[in-house]
Amino acid sequence: MIIDIKYFGMLAEITGRSNEKFECSNTKVSELKKNLINRYPGLNNVNFTIAQNQEIVNENCKVTGEEVAIFPPFSGG
Repeated sequence: MIIDIKYFGMLAEITGRSNEKFECSNTKVSELKKNLINRYPGLNNVNFTIAQNQEIVNENCKVTGEEVAIFPPFSGG
């Protein structure tokens, strides 16, 4: 399946793009994260959060093909 990934903040700077189409099949979020780090080695030095369908997901969740967003570290306040 092809998913639409959106990058925010410093992650858009590291990847050089604000969004992209990404091919993945029957993948967990952890595998998607590894694939992204392989494609963009600069991501290896940054903790980032992955959201799917506007909800933050953990690395054991399956990628379902819904909107995927990659967020840099953030804090509340």
